[in-house]
Amino acid sequence: MTLSVATAPDGVLLVDKADGMTSHDVVALVRRQLGIKKVGHCGTLDPIATGLLLITIGRGTKVQDLLMSEDKEYVGTLTLGATTTTQDRQGEILETKSVPQLSEEQIRAAFDKFRGDFYQTPPMVSAKKHGGVPLYKLARQGKTVEREPRFVHVYRYSIDRIALPDVDFSVLCSKGFYVRTYAHDIGEMLGCGAHLKALRRTKSGRFDVEGAMTVDQIKNVPREEIARRILSLPQVSRMRGA
Repeated sequence: MTLSVATAPDGVLLVDKADGMTSHDVVALVRRQLGIKKVGHCGTLDPIATGLLLITIGRGTKVQDLLMSEDKEYVGTLTLGATTTTQDRQGEILETKSVPQLSEEQIRAAFDKFRGDFYQTPPMVSAKKHGGVPLYKLARQGKTVEREPRFVHVYRYSIDRIALPDVDFSVLCSKGFYVRTYAHDIGEMLGCGAHLKALRRTKSGRFDVEGAMTVDQIKNVPREEIARRILSLPQVSRMRGA
C-alpha cells in the first residue's frame, strides 16, 4: 500500500544509520517502507560510519542543499601505524610502520595542526566528481587524478582516549570535511601513518542523533509510525533558527 498524495509527508526524517549500509541503502529502505519515490539524503556517510543521516521526503528534498551546508559533529577512532587505499579500515593496507610511544602532548600537537581554517585534499575513494565521474569509480579503475584542495574548518576537537595504536576523538567541522582524510593527515604528521577505524556522526546543524529512528525501527514499525516521526518543513525551519 502506498501513502496517498494527500497524506504523503513532506519533511525530514532523522535516521541513525547502521554500520555496513550505504546512505543510498537507507534512502531505498525509507522509499520502500513509506511507498514514496521522492526521497533523498543530506551528507553521505561511508559504509563504516554510523549515526545521523538526514533523509528528505517529498518537498523536503527542496531544502536538501540548505541542510547539507551545515556543520557536522563526529566521534571517531583512528588507528596509527597503517595507511590504506581508502583512508579507512575498508581499504587495502598501503604501508605499515611501527608506532612510537607517543605522548598525549605529541598527539595533541598533531591534532592542533588541523584546527581552524585549512585546506584538505579529498580522497580518491570519494563521491566527489572529476569530469562528471565520481572519484571512487576512477579509483576502481586504478586511476589517480589531481584533486583540488578544499577549504574546510575545524571549530573544535577533543582527544577522548589514547590506547595506542588507537586514538578516540571528537570533532566539530564544516561541510565537505572528510574525517578519514583528517585521520590520515594526523597520522602523516605523527610520522607513522593512520587510518580511520570507526566513525559516528552525532550532529548535523541543530539536529541530533538522539532524536533519530534506528534502521531496525524503520524496518519493523508500522508505516504510520515512520510518517509520524517525520519533521515537517515548518518544524525544520524552526529548528534551524530560520
